[in-house]
Amino acid sequence: MLFDLPDDDALYDALIARSSDYEGLVYACVKTTGVFCRLTCPARKPKRENTLFCGSISACMQSGFRPCQRCRPLEQAGREPVVDDLLKALDRDPSARWTEERLADLGYDLSTVRRAFKRALGMTFLDIARYRRLGQAAKQIADGGRIIDAQLNAGYESASSFRAAFHRMIGMAPAIVQNRELLFADIFDTPLGPMIAVADQTHVHLLEFHDRKALPKELESLQRKTRSTVAAGRTPAIERIEAEMKAYFAGRLREFETPLALAFGTAFEREIWSRLMRIPVGETRAYGDIARDMDNPQVVRAVGRANGANQIAVVIPCHRLIGADGSLTGYGGGLWRKQWLLKHEAEMRAARPEMEEAS
Repeated sequence: MLFDLPDDDALYDALIARSSDYEGLVYACVKTTGVFCRLTCPARKPKRENTLFCGSISACMQSGFRPCQRCRPLEQAGREPVVDDLLKALDRDPSARWTEERLADLGYDLSTVRRAFKRALGMTFLDIARYRRLGQAAKQIADGGRIIDAQLNAGYESASSFRAAFHRMIGMAPAIVQNRELLFADIFDTPLGPMIAVADQTHVHLLEFHDRKALPKELESLQRKTRSTVAAGRTPAIERIEAEMKAYFAGRLREFETPLALAFGTAFEREIWSRLMRIPVGETRAYGDIARDMDNPQVVRAVGRANGANQIAVVIPCHRLIGADGSLTGYGGGLWRKQWLLKHEAEMRAARPEMEEAS
């Protein structure tokens, strides 16, 4: 997403209005159908929680979305037909091994194809084909497959070139990923803005608001500590935490049950996070309260650092910690979100008798 674009809520409003103000600047990706569209697309509009926005066609395609057949975002005035022709060929057989020789045998001028794709998508056709094959190779290795088989299936005769390409895409050597489960990341909407969830099949490893400044470093640290990598996609754990978050924001859920993977924290940090989760909804604690409960008043600052190291927002309720004078103090997601969460939970606590009576 380009930095000078409005936030996702404004872009979704533009999508609903079929506004042409952002034509060529941003595209809507629909998670339920796997396609990306112009904001002016005449097709039925997706729900907000199923919509992502990307600032370029290449970003859409690299995230696994294919162009919509109604609004045809790849078709623009002056666009060379070779782009559409080859993308259609790739869609028919994503695992095909495309080479310069194959393109030449089909009668394509290599320099024309290269320039056309760079202008249209910001990457070459061979890059796009290779990216898809590398994604399949990563999955094959993560499932325990042999690296040499993944290398050959991806179309690399040279082991060194395969390892180099794999490292650029995944961020680590293939041998490190082998027999290790990939982590997957997806985004869903909340009343406080989109949240990013990273999980394996059963446990959530990270849950943050999308604009948290520390998010890139947290993702890098998570991949390093788990010796895995993060790919775009969904798992049952992400589905579960999204459902629980919706219930929480609707005021129907006070305790989360989705399993959390907390191995990234130290023993002290995990102890603090455990104590945070024992603070009842609608209540707050001061940093000093936590330290005194541990019979160690001297660790107030360490409590603050452990609180800041939490990378599973809301579920581990670091927003329930306040200053000794009642001030909100800092919050990685923004003080306005902390204020909103505390107000929301106070209302949930006040509504508990009515909810219990209704149940």
